[in-house]
Amino acid sequence: MTQATELVDGYRNGTISPVEATQAALDAIEQYDDQVNAFVLVDAEGALAAAKESEARWHSGEPLGPGDGVPTSIKDALWTKGWPTLRGSTLIDEAGPWDEDAPAVARLRETGAVILGKTTTPEYSWKGVTDSSRYGVTRNPWDPSTTPGGSSGGSATAVALGMGPWSVGTDGGGSVRIPAAFTGTVALKPTYGLIPLYPPSAFGTLSHGGPMTRSVRDAAALLDVITGYDARDWSAMPTPATSFLRGLDDGVAGLRIAFSSDLGIVDNDPEVEALVRTAVGVLADAGAEVSEVDPGFADPVDAFHVLWWSGAAKVLSAYEVDDRVDPGLRRVAAVGASYSATDFLDATTTRMELGQLMGRFHQTYDVLVTPTLPITAFPVGQDVPDGSASPEWTSWTPYTYPFNLTQQPALSLPCGFTQAGLPVGLQVVAARHADALTLRVGQAYQAATDWHLRTPTLKAR
Repeated sequence: MTQATELVDGYRNGTISPVEATQAALDAIEQYDDQVNAFVLVDAEGALAAAKESEARWHSGEPLGPGDGVPTSIKDALWTKGWPTLRGSTLIDEAGPWDEDAPAVARLRETGAVILGKTTTPEYSWKGVTDSSRYGVTRNPWDPSTTPGGSSGGSATAVALGMGPWSVGTDGGGSVRIPAAFTGTVALKPTYGLIPLYPPSAFGTLSHGGPMTRSVRDAAALLDVITGYDARDWSAMPTPATSFLRGLDDGVAGLRIAFSSDLGIVDNDPEVEALVRTAVGVLADAGAEVSEVDPGFADPVDAFHVLWWSGAAKVLSAYEVDDRVDPGLRRVAAVGASYSATDFLDATTTRMELGQLMGRFHQTYDVLVTPTLPITAFPVGQDVPDGSASPEWTSWTPYTYPFNLTQQPALSLPCGFTQAGLPVGLQVVAARHADALTLRVGQAYQAATDWHLRTPTLKAR
């Protein structure tokens, strides 16, 4: 499958056109989406019209920006002007009005990207798999009987199947990284504020935007487009001074990498453990100084629950809640509504202490490498794997939500496949504002491996 950066090179030298690339993405949607349910809305006519306009700009040598003509999808949690943003919920009035773009969507339009449509999410992106009463179940392209993860599962599935090389998701506890790991794709949760968000999330400063692609290079290129100050986000960072593609190929020689196979608190599937250890060996062979060491924090899940469940309560507080709402969302929202201000402040204190610990940790180590998840994809239609002792999605995502608490950049990229043919993810975490370093480490790994070039063998219908 052609990557976005390759498409742009082709547009520049005339070997491929935005119309051809867009038609290929639409063909993939036509061939596969009835099997995986990645999209809630596809605007084929509008996409082809935008592609023709992009083609004319390239022919005249006047592209709007580095993403002009790239077929792109948007998670149905981000506002898109003229299209409803329903967040997988029956509570939202489809009538709108829908008269404003989220910042990332606005930046994509400014660069001339071709927006194909919107991708699936669980109701209000509240959990780590992708199903909802409004849009049904989204399936994993490597094995449709399993989940692609979530909450940005539609975006990851779309990218994996060539339904456009770029998608933009959101991540409040792992929601771009979880599906990236389960689908063999790439996703970055950047430093909080680097990608501005509007309207603000009910889950507060846990929620990040994130690029979802098939390669680290494409993730860097998409990050260039969707970052940048936006006055509508009170916590938006300044526009980056340089491209995230700059220095991407500088390698890892001499970098100090901390490898934690389990954060001292996790039990991994043996195949996951073996593949991640092999991946770390690739980085060592590339010249990194690898030390096996845990950061030394206790599982912050209780603090995360206070913050996340409080957000769920806030989400539902505006509605008359009935059995149309995801039962799990209703359950955790009820718990969230019972927390006191002191509970919230105690959780915030835990969060700050974790951030301080990781800040000191990165004075010694440039990056931390872990599995993205301790397991591979499990059956669709359930929030947790078979035999789980807990009903909470956080019980199987222990490597992701800690870094929403700390707001650090965290990258997931594929590092192999199990005997059953399911992808496994490698997570690279750096200090806040060191997003370029996570991408550089990921690029060094992909330069030495080909896992990101593997594509699902789902048969077209």
